[in-house]
Amino acid sequence: MRVLWLANGLNIVLGPCFIFGLGPLPALGVQGAAIATNIGRGIGVIYLFYRLWRGGAHIRVERRHLWLEPAVMLSLIRLSGTGMFQMLVGMTSWLALIRILSGFGSAAIAGYTIGIRIIIFALLPSWGLSNAAATLVGQNLGAGKPERAEQAVWRAGFYNMGFLGAVGAIFVVFAELLVGAFTQDPNVSPYAVACLRTVSLGFLFYAYGMVMSQAFNGAGAVWTPTLINLGCFWCWQLPLAYALAHSMKWGPRGLFVAITIAWSTYAVVSATLFKQGWWKLKKV
Repeated sequence: MRVLWLANGLNIVLGPCFIFGLGPLPALGVQGAAIATNIGRGIGVIYLFYRLWRGGAHIRVERRHLWLEPAVMLSLIRLSGTGMFQMLVGMTSWLALIRILSGFGSAAIAGYTIGIRIIIFALLPSWGLSNAAATLVGQNLGAGKPERAEQAVWRAGFYNMGFLGAVGAIFVVFAELLVGAFTQDPNVSPYAVACLRTVSLGFLFYAYGMVMSQAFNGAGAVWTPTLINLGCFWCWQLPLAYALAHSMKWGPRGLFVAITIAWSTYAVVSATLFKQGWWKLKKV
């Protein structure tokens, strides 16, 4: 948390300085934003290494720890490689949605970008709760208590549903007000409002889907959410978005509806597989 405070704090402070050329710094525009981000994250990593070497109450890296352990490294590569592919599937699906949306002009893309940014900001606490659920799954499976692991996931999903449900209701009711804080462009605002309202309608499903996905990862069943991502986002969301937006002439709203349907499908499939319980037998 301290590393994130430092890195993001520097990014927030340095961003305007490099973008607008405050003080002795040159005005670099968009390039300045990238420079500020690199400086903030770079200093964050340096501080992270400092904390690791300095040590503390929880962890301390010493010279005797710096040995290659091929078996452990192969296990890490196997798990992380699948996890990276899992993230790649999600990221590329968002890029493909932008490509589909590009046929409706820059105003539609700008509105979509604003709406999705607001949504992602709201989802950050939910991702934290989902990661906590993954940790609890790993700890309880390691302790030989699979039933407690399952109980933790369902409880985390319920809490997440309550949080995202409330946020989704706020987004639906106050969409115009929220979007108005970012743009007053009459060509962009309607797209942003439509995106925010439509996607927010699926928040109750997203809440469980996010937790279930991370629960599989915590159990070491990393291929399960990866395959679900492939099926729901590449094979289902993208064709549906194109069909609704172009073939059925719904326009950008069709793409927003496809996002909601795909994420809802993701949640249902994840919960169905999770209830089967086979993940309790996984060993990392």
